[in-house]
Parts: sequence; C-alpha cells; structure tokens
Amino acid sequence: MEVGRVTPRNASNWQPPVISNEQSIAQIEALPYSQSVPFTSTIDLIDTVAARYPDDPALIFQVNAAVDSEVSTVSYAKLRDRIYRAATLLQKMGVQADAPVALIVPNIPTAHIAFWGAQLASYVFPINYLLGSQHIANLLDVSRARVVITLAPNQELTIYETVCEAIRLANNEIKVLTIDPNEVDPADDSFQAALLQTPPNFNLLKRLGADSQAAIFHTGGTTGLPKILSHSHRNELHTSCMAAAYYQFSHGDRMLNGFPLFHVAGTFVYGLAALAVGGTIYIPTLLGMRNRDFIANAWQLFEKHLITHLGCVPTTLASLCQSHEQANLLGRTCVRVALTGGSSLPVEIVQKFENQTGVPIRNIYGMTECAGIVAIEPFALPRAAGSVGFALPYTDVRALPLAEADKDKPAVFCEAGVEGVLCLRGPHVSPGYVDSTRNKGTFTENGWLISGDLGYVDAEGRIFITGRAKDLIIRSGHNIDPQVIEEAFLSNSAVLDCAAVGLPDAYAGELPVVFVTLTPEFRNAFEGSAQALEAFLLEQALPHIPERPAYPKKVYVLDSMPVTPVGKIFKPALRRQLVLEAIELALRNKELSHVCSVNLLSAEGEACEVAVAETQYREKVEKALLGLPISIEITVP
Repeated sequence: MEVGRVTPRNASNWQPPVISNEQSIAQIEALPYSQSVPFTSTIDLIDTVAARYPDDPALIFQVNAAVDSEVSTVSYAKLRDRIYRAATLLQKMGVQADAPVALIVPNIPTAHIAFWGAQLASYVFPINYLLGSQHIANLLDVSRARVVITLAPNQELTIYETVCEAIRLANNEIKVLTIDPNEVDPADDSFQAALLQTPPNFNLLKRLGADSQAAIFHTGGTTGLPKILSHSHRNELHTSCMAAAYYQFSHGDRMLNGFPLFHVAGTFVYGLAALAVGGTIYIPTLLGMRNRDFIANAWQLFEKHLITHLGCVPTTLASLCQSHEQANLLGRTCVRVALTGGSSLPVEIVQKFENQTGVPIRNIYGMTECAGIVAIEPFALPRAAGSVGFALPYTDVRALPLAEADKDKPAVFCEAGVEGVLCLRGPHVSPGYVDSTRNKGTFTENGWLISGDLGYVDAEGRIFITGRAKDLIIRSGHNIDPQVIEEAFLSNSAVLDCAAVGLPDAYAGELPVVFVTLTPEFRNAFEGSAQALEAFLLEQALPHIPERPAYPKKVYVLDSMPVTPVGKIFKPALRRQLVLEAIELALRNKELSHVCSVNLLSAEGEACEVAVAETQYREKVEKALLGLPISIEITVP
C-alpha cells in the first residue's frame, strides 16, 4: 500500500502508537499505514477521541496567572459540539471550500474551536496577530478570505483595531466574527454566543477526505509578503497521530501549550498531538508564555493542575529555570518532560534546566512545510549528544551533497554520518506553496522537501543538525557555525541569551559578532564600564571557541533580545541593527551629505537596490531589510 494513503474505516478501536525501545519505530512501520493512521480528516480524529472520552477535559484555560485563580475547562464532548456548530455557522455565512476562514486570534479555547470548525467548513488561514495592518491586508487579499474570526476589543491585546484597519485596506467585503476573551461569561454578540444559537450539522464530515485542503500557513519573516503554504488533512494527521508516541504522552496527560495557533507548534506539535490520545491542552492565559506573572508562578500552577509535559522554546526553558529557582520547590514535580524546538538548543541551557528542575529535556526538529515535525528525541530512549532524535515513522530523512540540493530531482545522497543539506519525504510533507512558482529550492519534482538545514543521519537513523545554511556566517569564504559561538558564551552563567550573527564587512564579507543578555547582578557589577564588560565576556568565551576565524569582533549587551511571537530569537532584527551601523560608518567616514547606494540580497535571492540620502536613509533601509537579507554591499559614489 502506498505510504500516506488513508483508507476510510471505523477507527473507534484505534490505539495510538507507542515507542518504548529502539525497535518500536520499525515495528510501527511494519504495520499497514491505514492501521497506524485510520482517520479521513482531523475532524474524524477529534470525533473518535470525543466518543471515547466525552467527559474528559480537552482544553484547560488559565484565565489569569494567580495561583489561586480558577480555570475554564472544555470537555471533549463540548469541543466536538462547538466545532460542528462553528462549521455550520460559517457555511451559513457563505463560506465555501474555495476560500479560507482567516483566524487572527491568540491561543485561547474558542480559538481552537474556530480553527477546527473552519477546517470542517472549508479550510483555515491562521494569521500572525502581531503583524501590521497593511501586511494582514495583503494576506487577506492573496488568500481571498471573506470571513475573519478575531479577538474582541480588550486592553491586553489590540488585535481588533489592527484587523479592522487591515480589512479597510483590503477593500474587500469581509465579514468579522469576534471571540470574547472572557471565556467564562462571553458577551451576547460574541462568536461564543453565536455558536450556542446555531444547531450543529453533523453531516458536514462527509465532505472531507485525507487529501482535502485543511489549512494554509504563512511562513518566513514577519514583513513583506511571505510564502503561503498548503496543508492537507493527511499532513496534519500524520504529525498528530505519531508525535505523542515519542513524548510518551497518553490519555490523562496534560500538555503546556502557550504557542499561538498561527504556529504549527501550537496547532499540531503540542495541540492536536495531545488531543489525538485523549490528553489535555493547558493554555497559559491570554498572553501565553509572554505573561511574566505566569512565568513567575508557573511551577506552582503546574503542580496545581498536574501538568505532565511542557511545550517550550529554548528561551522559555531559561525563564522557567529561573522561576523554578525562585519558587523554592521541594520534592518531585509532576512534570515528566520538557519538549523544545524551533531553534538550536544550547547544551548549557539543557544542563542548567535539568540540574535545576530535575526535568529531562527532549528536542523536536520540525518545519511548517511538514506540519511541524521531522524528528523527535523519544522520551523512552537515551539521548545522544547533538541529536534531534529519530524521524517520524513512515518518513525518509537523508542528507544531500550541497551541489545536489539545488537540483530539481536530487538522486545522490550522502553516506551515513556525512554532512549535507537535510531533506525528507513522507505523509506529512505539504503539497507545496499556494504560488507554485515558489516551490523551487524547497519542494523538488521527485517529492523531496529540502529543509535548508545542514546535518547528517547516522547509521542508527539519528538525525543531527550542524547548522542552518542561511544562518552561516561566511568570513572570507570560511563557513562559521553561529551555534559554536553561542554555546561558548552561554557557558558563562552570567549570560542568559546569546545570538551570533554576521557583521557586513567590505573585506571579509562578514565578521562574527555577538549579542547577549545578562543577569541583572552581573550587569550591575560592570555598570559604567562597557569596555571592561565586553573584554570580560570575550575572555570567558574565547577558550571555548575552537577556531580563530569564529572569534567575535564585538559583543553587544542588550536589555532584551528581539524575539518572534513564539519566543525564538529573531536574528533579522539583529542583522538590521548591524547593517544600519555599517551604513552609518560608511557615511561618517566619507563625510557624505549626498546619496549612497545600498545593494541588498533578499532571503529568496532577489537582488534589489535602495538609493538613500544621509538624512533619510534609515527609514528606507530599514524597510528594505525587513525580510531576511543574507548579504549586503555598500557602495559610495
């Protein structure tokens, strides 16, 4: 049987896969795929689990961060009922299968209902609610969305005002539904209230199949018009049905999930994967993991609500490590494992977190282009240093030689243990971008997804990431892995976060520089002596950097790192700062008052030129750099 083919069948007796030893993955793959993933759609999966555990909690919402506060709970039976009501309401509003429902809302229980209801009615387009109004307007235009579900006006998040302006700019007839952030007592004109007034149509499930379009996601930077990616129900089912086996997450377990739903981690990796086995998603307030009060009280709340698994990014792990120390917890915690992904995981953060909390960490490696997961470190197996674990069952992951990675039909692969560009194929690999002209370089003609990550697969099938092709710092033709520099600085207990990026240089192309955040106590000790602070940080880090070309030319100390909405360090913002400084220096050294020319190369390799004058260059150059520039050339007339 073709891998990925879902055969309609009664899935009521389905048992989730289990990984308990090194043979488990091969044993799963020995089964027919229709037995491992017997569902025809994501809604079919939710139906099956809701029938089995109707009264169990599917979603728990921490309304506010106080330890003694109450929570709002949604059972599986209620979740299923509201999903069908949402889909029925959307279809009555004119939603059809040829256009998505746009979802611009934070991670709260009704957002999950809206997400799956939109997939049942047509398909869903979750949009980053932190984007500007013009950017959202562009996404609404290109997707042809005619219904938007967003958050009602409130003081904590000003999403509604931005969405209204975006709809005005889009100049389209777009209907708006608003979710009241008060999940306990929503307003009469809210989306929640409208659901109660809409009888559910349970026949809607019949329209869905494994190859039906389930969602589109925008990927790439937070500015410019990013790539828009398609997901089928098959893609999302594969990730969600397989992931819990690696986590050892089962019925009754509870998963911390503070990720937004426009991110595949919030929707599938820590979302539907938890629901697939009858577990519970624990949602940490309206602001998610950006709520400092929640972080401060996190460990007490985990104990109160019996949270077993933590979905995190490395920066969150560092924050939770600090709050655990301040909580002065005694004895064993109910948390069994912390799961992390989305960016490189420094060894120092792992050691600090595990030593402080006693909770083991397991890494996840994924991409939006494959519904969130490529590989996971199984909780049941010993961790191999530097590995991101094993590929999901029924998934083929290999390394390509650099020259082969650019071909339309790559066919030559690296031997085990040999570094190359990682690629994969499997049931969770997306059909491609909505604009198929953008598939080149990512989706090959013979079915491979090119990750853009450098790494290798060892003889046992473990996957290792050695760098990111676009993140490499290239100094006079020498490739420098920024993670090597970052881990050297993070070995200093005074360093909280670190990011190494390339400084544009006319001679070397790029020079490595470092941005760090420090503990308040350490920073105060060097107050008023920036040069002494930089010298000390370099003195501590350089012995841990194995090659001289990787020695940073400068250390920038920041109050806080620029981060994405899910807490990953946003290196484009750091690169932008460096480029602007380079331009300022060029202008100052030449004492220019006239025009200079800045040639940029975007993340997609598209050359562009920006002409700027000394008095106005900053705004224009910043606008040009809002993508992901990987090189810059400054020419002065």
